[in-house]
This record gives sequence, structure tokens and C-alpha cells, in this order.
Amino acid sequence: MPDVKISPVTLVMGLAGVLILGALGWLTFGEKPAPARPPQLTPEARAYLGNLKLSEVHMQEAESFAQGRLVEILGNVTNTGPRGVKLVEVTCVFHDYARREVARERVFVVGGSSGGLAPGQTKRFRLPFDTLPESWNQVMPSLVIAQIQFQ
Repeated sequence: MPDVKISPVTLVMGLAGVLILGALGWLTFGEKPAPARPPQLTPEARAYLGNLKLSEVHMQEAESFAQGRLVEILGNVTNTGPRGVKLVEVTCVFHDYARREVARERVFVVGGSSGGLAPGQTKRFRLPFDTLPESWNQVMPSLVIAQIQFQ
């Protein structure tokens, strides 16, 4: 048998390469943490739900800048309760003709650049959607208040 000699530098580099490939494989294919759950309604917010009224809610379709379809849901939200609200988020659930869910998006109707909603105040909202699937049944989605934050 021939006498094979491996230099210590080659051995260290080979082991480092194997370790790096193993680490990359684990990071790529290993366990992934569960995605963070979106904020949920607190008991306090759930009790306040009856004080937030959605009205004049309707849908319209327009052409987006990218020559695609833009569906907008427009309406008003009114705070009939005694507390100021700084954020209201709704979940819009879109269905197909068999009533199977085909899309779900959480969007803000109060908060961000539009500011909060004082007691007795009404604000208009506009919810644009430009990535709805073709299987959507073109019917108004279900709108469910998903989060309320108070001032």
C-alpha cells in the first residue's frame, strides 16, 4: 500500500468544511420556530366589541397601477362607547363558490396614519386588496374585528 500523508492544514480545512456544510444543512432543513400568532382580542376588547359599528360597507373594483385588479372595501367605523380607541384591526375572509376559505388578510380600519377614534366619532376606512385569488367568489368577505387597542 502506498503511504498517504495528509497535512494538518488540509485535515483542519476538511473538518471545517464538513462542519460548515452540516450547520448550513441544519439551518436550512432543521426545525423552524412556529410563526408568531397575531395579537388576539383581550377580554376587555371582547367586551367592547358592541361599541364599534361598521356601516355603509361596500366593495368596488378599480384598476391598479400595475394594470391588475384592485378590490377595495370602503365603509365607516363608529365608536359608540365611552373609551377612545387607538387601533382596530379586522380580519377579512374571502371564500370561493363552495364557501371554502381562499384568502385571509388582517388590516387596520383605525390606527396608523389615520389616528385613533374618540368616543362618538366616526371615520371612513378604505381596505385595498390586489392579490386576491381567481377562485374568489366576488362576494363581500366576512369582516371580523380581530384586535382593539385603547388609548
